[in-house]
Amino acid sequence: MSVDPLLKMENISISIRGSPIVQGVSLQVKPEEIVALIGPNGAGKSTLVNIMLGLLRPDSGRIVIKNGLKIGYMPQKLIVPDTLPLTVQRFITLGKPASRIIVRELLIEVGAERILDSPVQKISGGELQRVLLARALLRQPDLLVLDEPIQGVDLNGQYELHDLIGNLPRKRGCGILMVSHDLHLVMATTDHVVCLNRHVCCSGHPDHVARDPAYLKLFGIEGARTLAIYHHDHHHDIHGSVEGK
Repeated sequence: MSVDPLLKMENISISIRGSPIVQGVSLQVKPEEIVALIGPNGAGKSTLVNIMLGLLRPDSGRIVIKNGLKIGYMPQKLIVPDTLPLTVQRFITLGKPASRIIVRELLIEVGAERILDSPVQKISGGELQRVLLARALLRQPDLLVLDEPIQGVDLNGQYELHDLIGNLPRKRGCGILMVSHDLHLVMATTDHVVCLNRHVCCSGHPDHVARDPAYLKLFGIEGARTLAIYHHDHHHDIHGSVEGK
């Protein structure tokens, strides 16, 4: 049975100060689906996300959104001034009040409950990413938009965080659009990949995209290395070690 998408972008184009940034891009995200948006710097990924969030209006094309759609957004980075006293609990509830119990439950879900009362400025990069994810989940979203969710996270934390994100669609019934540069983790944990370089170079199941000449041309040696990692015949634990050895 066909499932209607949560959000659908059709033939989206936008130019900024006369320079084309995104040209004829189409994509969609369905419930319980993880869609990865990958591409080099300057490919238009952030612009496309801003259009999706209603922060920019495209020059052409259309966006179809499910009625009553709730979007949770996890930004690429956050800088909180040292002069601003802000605990993790207070930060998570900015703009959407919630009880301490609810905030604690969210932090337990993302594996960061011990920092509930810590100043935001004092937590690690990996902990901050989990806090940002918890804040996005507070809205009980139908669609999660995650912009470089493992930025600033060490290698062990990257595997753990991707594993956590990979379980959210099944657990919460939401769809996920994830912007990422981390090609091998994206290829291993997503349902659909859109490779962007101002226009859609290729898209489809990771297995298909990883072998597409346009993908390999765009990412060069890194793309070929990712292909080798993605199609190996063993599995790694969260620390990157080969299981069973």
